[in-house]
Amino acid sequence: MKIHREGTNILILLPIVLLAVNVPVWLFMPPVWIPSVCTAISLVVYLFVFNFFRCPKRNYKGERRDMVVSSVDGRVVAIEKVFEDEYLHSEAIMLSVFMSPLNVHANWYPVDGEVEYVRHHRGRFLSAYLPKASTDNERSTVGIVTCGQRITVRQIAGAMARRIVTYARRGYKADIDDHLGFIKFGSRVDLYLPVDAEILVGMKQNVKGGVTPVARLKPKQKK
Repeated sequence: MKIHREGTNILILLPIVLLAVNVPVWLFMPPVWIPSVCTAISLVVYLFVFNFFRCPKRNYKGERRDMVVSSVDGRVVAIEKVFEDEYLHSEAIMLSVFMSPLNVHANWYPVDGEVEYVRHHRGRFLSAYLPKASTDNERSTVGIVTCGQRITVRQIAGAMARRIVTYARRGYKADIDDHLGFIKFGSRVDLYLPVDAEILVGMKQNVKGGVTPVARLKPKQKK
């Protein structure tokens, strides 16, 4: 299993920290069950963090033109019409996917195209389930042009997530098979799509980043 680059330093330092905790416990805290429990907890913590930073290689096999693919692993928690006032400046369909700490946390580009807009916003760390999280929480917004249409991807920090990493830069090529970024320890990603987009998933449906088609854009009419 490949480990995401965002987790490399953590997975190197964490065993050192856990060892520093466990050695004194084994040396100075009899009876035996106390050190054994401490070691067991340390192993569970390490395996949890290791699992969190796993990074499977994925290649989208389906039709790409006008197709929107999930950016992340998780569960669909919102599909609604909203006004997106940062990049699109128009009404849009917001499709939100919540990631639990057990999900893969790499973020993929949802479409092929070109990155036109990137901006990071400082904010709060409310639960990512709350509607206010989209506008009040720490977040990064990425605007992409695809097949002559614009969509927005918003990475949102949650109550546990304290760091959003965004690799996208203005002028970058967006590719469904490539990583847009990473959110550490849970959160959600919102996609803002044209109001006439055909939504292909339902509420509470589980999706996989870079794999599950979530919407189909209406082909833009040629002038």
